[in-house]
Amino acid sequence: MATKREIMNLELTPVEKGAPIHFHNPVIEFYEAVGGEEGMRKLMYDFYDKIYESDIAHFFPQDEAEFHEIRVKNTKFFIQICGGPKVYENEAKGMDLNEFMIRLHDDFSITEKSRIEWLGTMREALADKAQHVDIKLIQDFWDYLEQFSKLTVNSFADGSTYYASYTQAKED
Repeated sequence: MATKREIMNLELTPVEKGAPIHFHNPVIEFYEAVGGEEGMRKLMYDFYDKIYESDIAHFFPQDEAEFHEIRVKNTKFFIQICGGPKVYENEAKGMDLNEFMIRLHDDFSITEKSRIEWLGTMREALADKAQHVDIKLIQDFWDYLEQFSKLTVNSFADGSTYYASYTQAKED
C-alpha cells in the first residue's frame, strides 16, 4: 500500500515545448483498486473540491452549481480513461478521449505553473483518498497524468504559445 510520503514525492518533469510525449492510459487495475466507479468518483470529487480552493480555481466556474456540473463531467472522463464504463462518450463526440481532452484545453491559457498546481492538487487528493492502493498502480496513474498534462500546456514563459497536436503524442 502507498504511503502519503510516497504519493507526495511522485515525480514532476518539465514541459519541453514541441517535444514528443509518450504516455499510456492508466491500467484498469488502478480503477479497480481505487474502488471502481464509486472510488473514482470519491477521488475525483475530492480533487475538484481542492481545485476549487486552489490557485487555478479561476479556470473553473465559480458558481457552485456550474462547478458541480464540471466536476461530474470531468469525473466521467477519468472513470472511462481508467478502464471503467464508457460514460464520457457523449462529451467526446466520437473523438479519441485523449485527443478530445487536448483540444478542450486549447480554450485556456495554460502555463507550466498551472500544470504544476493541477498535478500538485491531484497528488494531495491521491494522498488523501488512495493510500489503500498499491504504489505501483498509483505510479502508473501518475505517469499518465504527468506526461499527458504536458500536452495541455500552451502558454510559455517566453511569451509564446504552442498548441500540441495529438500526433506528437504517442500512446505506448
